[in-house]
Amino acid sequence: MRGITIRWLTLTGSIIITSYMLDGIRIEGFFSAFFAAAFLGILNAFFRPVLLLITLPITILTLGFFTFVINAIMLMMVAGVLPGFNIAGFWSAVLGSLMISIISWLMNSFINENGKMEYIDLHHRGGNRWE
Repeated sequence: MRGITIRWLTLTGSIIITSYMLDGIRIEGFFSAFFAAAFLGILNAFFRPVLLLITLPITILTLGFFTFVINAIMLMMVAGVLPGFNIAGFWSAVLGSLMISIISWLMNSFINENGKMEYIDLHHRGGNRWE
């Protein structure tokens, strides 16, 4: 349960960071981003696999780039439902979904499944040897 909460907060943080970096995405406060992250997580859990399966031929034909369109549609769906979370247009949604994915991936790469920070501490032992 703790891991889900931490990942929810990292998605919220990535939405906030993206809204500061991109003019086409605007949030009105922390709770708008908080609920946008929750709704985006629900959509990604239930509807994204179905959309990926339905659009599999075009996704294969475009070498996977159509996935960016699916992510943008999901983000625009969230913006359409939640007040306080606005997206200027389709290309803002595409760029915003890409930025949210990258920022969220970077932040979640340090969190294990139990919701704790995790890193690898390497020490140089001489030559080409690291432990």
